[in-house]
Amino acid sequence: MATSADLLLSRRDLEFLLYEWLDAEGLARRPRYAEHSRETFDAVLDLAQQLAARHFAPHNRAGDLHEPHFDGERVHTEPQVREALEAFAESGLLAAALDREAGGGQLPRLVSTACFGWFQAANVATSAYPFLTLGNARLLCAHGSPEQIATYVRPMLDGRFLGTMCLSEPQAGSSLADVATRAEPRPDGTYRLFGNKMWISGGDHELSENIVHLVLARIPGGPPGVKGLSLFVVPKHLVRADGTPGERNDVVTAGLNHKMGYRGTTNTLLNFGEGAHRPGGEPGAVGELVGAEHQGLASMFHMMNEARIGVGAGAAALGYTGYLKSLEYARTRPQGRPSASRDATAPPVPIVEHADVRRMLLAQKSYAEGALALILYCARLVDEEHSAGSEAERERARLLLDLLTPVAKSWPSQWCLEANSLAIQVHGGYGYTREYDVEQHYRDNRLNPIHEGTHGIQALDLLGRKAVRDGGAGLRALGEEIAATAERAAAAGGEAAACAGALRAVWERITAVTARLWSTGDPEKALANASVYLEAFGHVVLAWIWLEQLLAAGTGPADAFRQGKRQAARYFFRHELPRTGPQLGLLEELDTTVLETEPGWL
Repeated sequence: MATSADLLLSRRDLEFLLYEWLDAEGLARRPRYAEHSRETFDAVLDLAQQLAARHFAPHNRAGDLHEPHFDGERVHTEPQVREALEAFAESGLLAAALDREAGGGQLPRLVSTACFGWFQAANVATSAYPFLTLGNARLLCAHGSPEQIATYVRPMLDGRFLGTMCLSEPQAGSSLADVATRAEPRPDGTYRLFGNKMWISGGDHELSENIVHLVLARIPGGPPGVKGLSLFVVPKHLVRADGTPGERNDVVTAGLNHKMGYRGTTNTLLNFGEGAHRPGGEPGAVGELVGAEHQGLASMFHMMNEARIGVGAGAAALGYTGYLKSLEYARTRPQGRPSASRDATAPPVPIVEHADVRRMLLAQKSYAEGALALILYCARLVDEEHSAGSEAERERARLLLDLLTPVAKSWPSQWCLEANSLAIQVHGGYGYTREYDVEQHYRDNRLNPIHEGTHGIQALDLLGRKAVRDGGAGLRALGEEIAATAERAAAAGGEAAACAGALRAVWERITAVTARLWSTGDPEKALANASVYLEAFGHVVLAWIWLEQLLAAGTGPADAFRQGKRQAARYFFRHELPRTGPQLGLLEELDTTVLETEPGWL
């Protein structure tokens, strides 16, 4: 019988991805990570696995059933949430991957991402608090002043302060060009903010001494649209000279949003500068400018892009734990007899013996393990940006990460949600009852196609910007990586060579389709089927990821783990990659069905 930790993620798979494919040990030979080794990596993985199973997983159900509530003055959460966050902070994991200059341990992003996956699988709602705090801290380290880093980042790394990102507004949603919150400058160099922010995860609670909000707002007189946005740090409590929270800032909660998933994460409507609190007797929420005026969106993208990959990581973790739980159920649930058996008196067999159940499990395996591999590959690119030996190598990593970010956000969010749906199906009638975890995993994961930019927004980003930026430099870089993998696979022969041929052919179609879509000179026509492009592109990227895993698995003994990797790769190439054929055909035809549909016809 598997332990609770065994049903979160596969430690064996993580070790395969880290050490047999992505060469985490090689990172320890670089100056930036020289203080680390395989031993320190394994130790922090052990710590993460233990903490996630002990402090995060046990209240996952309780946080879902007893979601936070607002009494008009305070937000109340389950007590286990605070206990889990305190344990997380005491472990040092909040600071593990940050630079030493900021008080961090400079752990490779590859390893820290693998560690955080345990917490996302155990309790994605509670893990959202440190997730947002880490992104907030990294943004301030990159764009904040030394004083802001000392005032806000250090307490966040200690777990005393938690962080948020405040972008959306009730009237604007994802359209940041329509952000209306204003920031009025004051003679002392601070600003006073007035406006409302909606869908702010972690926006209010009493889980920490203070909450550090990063807020997009407009300085009067700035240009319209996104070019007029500036970024501000706005704490819930002003911070005294000694670093302790002081006077309450004029940031108040108007109410909580109640979601179908992530119920343990507070999600708020915040009012800035409505007069509930008046620091110094003056109206407005006190904020400090981060970076330069009117450069707020560029700075915020530091956190947004990290959050997009983090959402993909959370989706992968939810898909993975759902897969492991449905696999355990299928191995232990007796029901029915083999289809070839005519003996009604024979004992029932575990449902894993039925071909259709194995089909669903294999699909889940290909989605969940593929998504986790993609996320860790992107984390490895971050390490390349920070530690590669030449500027050319660092720039190539930036190109690849930029191109793959919308895929890393959207593909796991779509296909690991499908994995969760299949996990429910494997459980049969038990699957949609609240007595089994897979029902909650599906609801939690359904938020991820919307979190941090919807599927459609990621599609526009990929086709409208990332695939064509700098003359298609990112697309060429990825094509070169795919070609190198295909060449190694062709040399390996056998099934790997056959997969390489299929991958080469479909990548050639991707590049041709990209050129054709933009050949019309009509952006609206080119982007009308951007979501189809994203889905086809994502499946091709995952086929490449699976071919990489197939090659890595082929270097060791043919044990059950490696056989499973080979079978999942085989499944993906035979069952999943062919999905791209009709999609690419539609794109090649420059289909205008959607574009020509009048709103009144719907």
